[in-house]
Amino acid sequence: MPLCPACDAEIELDELDVDKGEIVSCPECGVDLEVVGLSPLELDAAPPADDQDDWGDS
Repeated sequence: MPLCPACDAEIELDELDVDKGEIVSCPECGVDLEVVGLSPLELDAAPPADDQDDWGDS
């Protein structure tokens, strides 16, 4: 089971139900995490939401 990089809580995810690049939230601290690896399942801090909102707005 992957660990939250912010609080070290175990994140319960089924690697068959998530895709690389998907954003999930830590149930303990609420931080948004990005799935960066599938085998083994790896999580990293997600980019800030306002950075994603600006993509393609030129």
